Amino acid sequence: MDDSLGIFRHVWEVLSKLDLVLLIGLVILLTLGGITLHSASGEDALMMQRHFIHLAIATVAMLVAAQLPSHILSQWSIWVYCAGIALLVLVLFQGSTGGGAQRWLEFGAFRFQPSEIMKLAVPMMVASYFFNKTLPPKFLNIIVAGVLVLIPMLLIARQPDLGTALLVGSAGFFVIYFAGIAWKWLILIFFALAGAAPLLFYFGMEDYQRQRVLTLLDPSSDKLGSGYQIIQSTIAIGSGGIYGKGWLNGDQSRLDFLPERHTDFIFAIFGEEFGLLGNLILLGIYLFIIWRGLYLAACGIDTFSRLLGGSLSLTFFVYLLVNAGMVSGILPVVGVPLPLISYGGTSMVTLMAAFGLLMGLKKRKIGYEAS
Repeated sequence: MDDSLGIFRHVWEVLSKLDLVLLIGLVILLTLGGITLHSASGEDALMMQRHFIHLAIATVAMLVAAQLPSHILSQWSIWVYCAGIALLVLVLFQGSTGGGAQRWLEFGAFRFQPSEIMKLAVPMMVASYFFNKTLPPKFLNIIVAGVLVLIPMLLIARQPDLGTALLVGSAGFFVIYFAGIAWKWLILIFFALAGAAPLLFYFGMEDYQRQRVLTLLDPSSDKLGSGYQIIQSTIAIGSGGIYGKGWLNGDQSRLDFLPERHTDFIFAIFGEEFGLLGNLILLGIYLFIIWRGLYLAACGIDTFSRLLGGSLSLTFFVYLLVNAGMVSGILPVVGVPLPLISYGGTSMVTLMAAFGLLMGLKKRKIGYEAS
């Protein structure tokens, strides 16, 4: 009896670290993700089995992350960051290749993408760096933080994986932004990036990446080549109308017109089957989750918690913005999945771990209770 009570008490302590409001939003989003993936995969039972295994691992990662206090996270930041950098370097020499990119490490049957780790490691490292600094940060501190962000970005872009490099850079930038960077420096950074864009286009991109940018300007210039995905994606979204064609009734999915429909372009499948109304509901759920994340970040007990929480929340927004933008033909195709909807194990584990950190903020602030 005592053992049963002890187990129950331990389970309750673990669950009490979670934020019920955010958890409800995540459960709704993951449910929609499972429903959509079942359709986008062509009702592939094996893929769905792997998806639920990924979800189980991601849930455990969320529960574990929610137990970690901010001072432990701050102390671990430099080690997680350095380990992530070492793995990125290892990928350049021994990484496995898929889809023309060298992004993965394989250990037997276990395969993962080290760049996903940096989506957590970079904001943790930058937030830890600013923790004991005077805020707003001085110019030298901004430079140091920028270097901490730039190193993994360059390593990830070298794979090449511009989508993940963008997300990692966004995560680091949001920490710098929340630290209180002056507007003059923001304007300077903007013009510096704008000036560097032509150099990046001509010297920093592969040929296929440059073609994606050009295709964005005129998809019809190569209807059966680089413009095919965008054209089929916009057809799928538009053909859904207001109410959609119904679950499992999307032509783009059933007739295999749309490549990568279960990963990067799953938003198009959702739009075709559930229509404009479904898209608005889905976007509303995403915005609700982002709002709650920012709320929890604002309730952090210290500077590290607030900077990290704010960065993780807005990076989730960038995930959504980039994927929806590229699927609807507003942004170039950069290989960013729709968060917690697209198929992908490492991405799901990273995102759920990030939300575990956000939920952990609930108990890190003395006297705070979820509203």
